[in-house]
Amino acid sequence: MTETAPWPWVVALALGLEAMLGYPAALIRRVGHPVAWPAALIDGLERRWNQPASSDRRRRLLGVVLVALLVAASVVLGAVAQGLLGASLPALALVALIATVGLAQRSLHDHVAAVLGPLQAGDLAAARAAVGLIVGRDTAALDVEGVAAAALESLAESFNDGVVAPAFWLLVGGLPGLFAYKSVNTADSLVGHKEERWRMFGWAAARTDDLLNLVPARLAGGLIALAGGRGLRTMARDARRHASPNAGWPEAAMAGALGVQLGGEAVYDGVPTCRPTFGGGPRPTAADLARGLAVYRRACLLLWLIPLALGLIAGLAR
Repeated sequence: MTETAPWPWVVALALGLEAMLGYPAALIRRVGHPVAWPAALIDGLERRWNQPASSDRRRRLLGVVLVALLVAASVVLGAVAQGLLGASLPALALVALIATVGLAQRSLHDHVAAVLGPLQAGDLAAARAAVGLIVGRDTAALDVEGVAAAALESLAESFNDGVVAPAFWLLVGGLPGLFAYKSVNTADSLVGHKEERWRMFGWAAARTDDLLNLVPARLAGGLIALAGGRGLRTMARDARRHASPNAGWPEAAMAGALGVQLGGEAVYDGVPTCRPTFGGGPRPTAADLARGLAVYRRACLLLWLIPLALGLIAGLAR
């Protein structure tokens, strides 16, 4: 990225292209999604390095090495790609197209809409199956409100992880920043767990992901509240209830924006888990899920305005 490159415009273009195009299903079937590539590396190294017989210190150290390797490889790959393409307008348009693989506006909307359709049609079984593709909890016994809540929680949290944070790091660090964030976020989703198997090895991935999401998560919550016309008070009050330092911000904002209650008890692998609640309203319905998708679309549009405004400011300052 050069000092004079119109980088905010590249970010805005990447967001617009991804919203229109998504990631083609035919390409996924042929070569897989690019996120699956670091995932395969992480999985292979985890099986090789995360040995139960090893000491906690060794497993934690190897987890740090894993994150360092991922970040270094991502930065080098992004820098090489960006450097080879150059800073001409056609090259920057191609960079924006490449950057779309790290964004998930379209796919997130489509996955949640796939839950909403059967829920509105009264097909609870199909809605449970659809929401099971985007959440980690058990879905077989969820009622309508449970399915709607699960979908809204995933929508809010993934708005940060899949949209705001990647766009933020693309804006801050170009393709190297975007690729590094996606690699760390993938590592956190695969090994950054508190269960005994991953607690030591995934420590570095989880902490690094927390650090990289500190600013984006709060920005995501603010955008959701702004898009919904309310929710800032709920976000400020309830966000810190979440076990994650970041996930509570967009989830609490969504609860406040819709006037519903999210969170609460959920079942994972047959084990009930007591979770904090966000918001003080009733449990969400299918109609609330539809409103949540509308809030999400407006929040995405508001996000686009940030690089556009920065581009205008940079242009006027020259």
